[in-house]
Amino acid sequence: MTAGVVAWILLLAVAAYACGGGVDYGAGFWDLVAGGTERGERPRWLIDHAMEPVWEVNNVWLIFVFILMWTGFPVFFEAVFSAMWLPLALAAVGLVLRGAGFALRKPTTRLARRRIYGAVFAVSSLLTPFFLGAAVGGVASGRAAPGVTASADVWANTTSIIAGLLAVAATAFLGAVFLTADARRFDAPDLERYFRLRSWFALVVVGILALIGLATTHKHTSYVYHGLTHGLGLLLVLLSLAAALATAWLVAGRRAGWARFTSVAAVALVIAAWGTAQRPYLVPTSLTVQQAAGATRTLQWLMLVTAIAIVLVGPALFLLYRLDTRGLLEAQTDADVEGGASRPGTSPL
Repeated sequence: MTAGVVAWILLLAVAAYACGGGVDYGAGFWDLVAGGTERGERPRWLIDHAMEPVWEVNNVWLIFVFILMWTGFPVFFEAVFSAMWLPLALAAVGLVLRGAGFALRKPTTRLARRRIYGAVFAVSSLLTPFFLGAAVGGVASGRAAPGVTASADVWANTTSIIAGLLAVAATAFLGAVFLTADARRFDAPDLERYFRLRSWFALVVVGILALIGLATTHKHTSYVYHGLTHGLGLLLVLLSLAAALATAWLVAGRRAGWARFTSVAAVALVIAAWGTAQRPYLVPTSLTVQQAAGATRTLQWLMLVTAIAIVLVGPALFLLYRLDTRGLLEAQTDADVEGGASRPGTSPL
């Protein structure tokens, strides 16, 4: 019972990172394909202003996922990181390079360096979700079982590649929807039209890849396919489809802000469907939740710590996201820093 509750908490944390971090990865994807310096100036301006206040906070969810994995399900953690250390290491490198590129691009004055840092940020925003998605595909296909040695077949198979592409497309969808709402907030109708079209395009790509992925799952992972096409898993998939269609309708009207909620719901419901489809397994069909779980006392303490974290951190994160989406957060400029340091009684430290 305790292990099952922690497993659901882990799935919710994965969904939170996929949605929160996915928006930022999606913004980086559109930064990559925005075009040259002149053509991509306006979209990149919006991306910088929309991301800057909160972009680092989404990694909190990734840290939470890792803590739940190695503390609550050490056997699962060992199996995943032993069999797929390479894609996970590449995703970690992408995380570091992505953050460095974003942080260094804006203060750099030389155009050549700005282009380099921008390219690092944009390319890493593409590769990191792909490798994370490929790792998820390795788990869902059952290849990351305990005792499996690391090899390309574990994470470079058809299921993993489709999962990686689907992860990239989903982040592009989330990013475009949020940027559409941000364009309205910044009173930029040209950018609102720009990202509205891209949100529709990304949604079509997501739908196509989802159908291909379902067919691939039917061929290579029959257990998960059955869970996705029957019972609660099917219901969650249909609800996700309804949320996606609602998003496509909302971004076309004056209530684009509400599309952020439906787009997040569409992605989160798909992740919930995946978790439901492979229960009671963490790795179908070789490792169940109970087999992978740690000691009961450890799981109980983990649930207590999680509850405390929700009480202490949850309201702060909610307030941060709320202030950002309402446009009440502004990035600190160099003038602000210099002004603060020059005032009497203040210190740059």
